[in-house]
Amino acid sequence: MTKIGFIGLGIMGKPMSKNLIKAGYQLIVSDFNKDAVKELELLGAEVANTPKEIAQKADIVITMLPNSPNVKQVALGENGLIEGAHEGLVYIDMSSIAPAASQEVYKVLIEKGVDMIDAPVSGGEPKAIDGTISVMVGGKEEVFNKVKPVLDAMAGSVVRVGEIGAGNVTKLANQVIVALNIAAVSEAFVLSQKAGVNPEAVFEAIRGGLAGSTVLEAKAPMMLDRNFNPGFRINLHIKDLTNAMEAGHEVGAPLPLTAAVLEMMYGLKVDGHEFDDHSGLLKYYEKLANTEVSR
Repeated sequence: MTKIGFIGLGIMGKPMSKNLIKAGYQLIVSDFNKDAVKELELLGAEVANTPKEIAQKADIVITMLPNSPNVKQVALGENGLIEGAHEGLVYIDMSSIAPAASQEVYKVLIEKGVDMIDAPVSGGEPKAIDGTISVMVGGKEEVFNKVKPVLDAMAGSVVRVGEIGAGNVTKLANQVIVALNIAAVSEAFVLSQKAGVNPEAVFEAIRGGLAGSTVLEAKAPMMLDRNFNPGFRINLHIKDLTNAMEAGHEVGAPLPLTAAVLEMMYGLKVDGHEFDDHSGLLKYYEKLANTEVSR
C-alpha cells in the first residue's frame, strides 16, 4: 500500500488529508497544530515529529504550507525532507508559492533522487472538504501519471500544465483572476447601494448573464450576509498577489490591475482585516463610499 506523508494540516490541508484516508491511503502526518494532528491520528493516521522522519517512511510526501520560505525549510532545512530522502520518493508540494521557489527546491531534491511536482490548488475550504478542488500541476509527465490517483482522491479536476513551476504560474494566474473578480463585485455592489438599488436584487438579475461567475456565486452571498469568516484569508491573497507581481516583473508582464487590488488588500490589512475572507475586499469600497452593503 502506498504510504503518504502529509505536512500542513490547516484550513485546506486537514480536509485534503482526511479525503486521502477515506480513499484508503495510509497517512503519516505532521503539523504545529497538535489538535489537527490528534484529529487525524484518531482517524488512523500515524504521527511523525519531523519532515525527515516522514520522508524516511513515506513513498510520497505532500506539503500544504503558507509560502515559499516554509516550503524551503520543510524540504531543504534541518530535519527536512532532504535528510530523510530515499531513491524513488516523490514530493508533491500543493502550497501556493513562487514558481522560482518550486524550481529551486526541485533542483536540489532531484540530485538526491527525489522527483517533485508543484501542484497548487483552487476552490477554498468547501471544495477541500468535499474533495472537488482543482489541482494545477507542474512537473514531468511520468511523475504526474504516477501520482495522479493520489491527487484524484482529493480533487474534482487535476490538470498537468507544464514542467516544474508551471503549476504555481497557473495558480498565480488563478489568483489574479479571483482577486479582480472580487474587486469588480465589490465595486458593483457599492455602486448599487449608493444608487438606491438593492444589491441582492442586482445579484439575482445578473448572475445568469455574462457577468455571472463562480466567484460571484461564492462571494456575493457572503458579502450580502456580511459573513467574512475566512475560507481564504486576505493575508494569504496578499501573499499570492505579491508572488504574482514578482513573477510578472521577472518575465516582463505588466500587472497594473493586480497591483491596484494588492494595494487595496494591504489597506485592509492595515485596518486589521487581514484574517477576514478575501470577500472582505468589499470593506475597502464601503469605506471610500461611506456606505454598507446589505440585503
